[in-house]
Amino acid sequence: MNYDAIVVGSGAAGLISAITIAQKDENKKVLLIEQLPRLASKLKATGGGRCNLSNTLPNEQFISSFGRNSRFITNAINSFNHQDLIGFFKSIGVETHIPDGFRIFPTTHKSDTIIEALSNELIKLNIQIELNTKLSDILISNNEVVGIKTQNNIYNCKNLILATGGLGYPKLGATGEAFDIVKNLGHTITNLYPAMMPLYVKEDWVASCTADTISKVTIKVNLPKVKKLKKLKAIGDIIFTKKGIRGPVVLDFAREITPFLDEIPEVPILINLTKNMNENDIIIHIKKEVMSNPNKNILEIISSILPLSVSEALCKSIGIDPNSSYKNIDGIKKDKLHKILAWTPLNVIGHDGFNNAMITRGGISLKEIDPNTMQSKIIDGLYFVGEIVDIDGPCGGYNLQWAFSSGYLAGKLL
Repeated sequence: MNYDAIVVGSGAAGLISAITIAQKDENKKVLLIEQLPRLASKLKATGGGRCNLSNTLPNEQFISSFGRNSRFITNAINSFNHQDLIGFFKSIGVETHIPDGFRIFPTTHKSDTIIEALSNELIKLNIQIELNTKLSDILISNNEVVGIKTQNNIYNCKNLILATGGLGYPKLGATGEAFDIVKNLGHTITNLYPAMMPLYVKEDWVASCTADTISKVTIKVNLPKVKKLKKLKAIGDIIFTKKGIRGPVVLDFAREITPFLDEIPEVPILINLTKNMNENDIIIHIKKEVMSNPNKNILEIISSILPLSVSEALCKSIGIDPNSSYKNIDGIKKDKLHKILAWTPLNVIGHDGFNNAMITRGGISLKEIDPNTMQSKIIDGLYFVGEIVDIDGPCGGYNLQWAFSSGYLAGKLL
């Protein structure tokens, strides 16, 4: 069985790679293999099933959002940005829209719409699909790809695109064998960490505050001696859980936190729950509330800026009776109150690992991949796209756009 190109993995990166190759030249014989019994299992779960495809940031801003490795993605994004993605989906029958002016969704807000359209395009282009087919080895001769081995067959090819993803959500196919195979071929795999997931904290008061979502929360790490974390800050919505914190801002922040939990038992963080009010702002606000109604207790005053459950939990955490009047609280406790309302301390102590991680931080070393083609610098004809490489971005359509862009870039050059 001989093919011009084989794509391994049917996520966003793999699907668009196969489609792009076949759209460019209908005479090329393309094989797509997937180890699960259906296509695009992880794509189906993206954005809670709503499929946040991308966002509307200009290319330069989008690229810089990837931080440490942003330079690597420049060519891929410039070759296929969010406007190109919208155009691509329109060409295969999917309408998109931007309800909040930033995030791009299919108008149905259903990932099934995206998967169905991509699947139909595979069929239309006569791309061969092999489900329940697991990659077991990559065949190399004279430093060139000549084929792959699966559990049942050997397939010959000139070009191989690996779109097997990271380690997040193993039940959706992220089992990691491709990293071992690639490592045996001489590639370097950077340290792999789970990213984009809820975090556990040491403080137990959070368990009583699970009813509310707090918007425009700022989070920062409280490790002043660690220079690379000094400027690290994230803003967004937060939700308290029985064991910790979750929400968009936590998902983003988890990308930075998880590597440190391998080195230290807990990571101290500070969260501003009061929409960037500082201690002075807090004092002024409390005094105004007291002047307007001297009979208000401290719980009533604080709940004017925070949900009731959080207000009560914070008071109790520093030994203040929520029913006390402000004037009856001693000076030391008042100072503690002002400080905890301005910056609430928490200590992150863990997470669920890769089981609930939306993405993986780390992957195949970027030093060993040509960013202009996504081809290996070590083995000719071997390409890496999507999450398998050492690229991860924040929440909000960044990682899915990267998957589509890198997959398109590799596919258009084959």
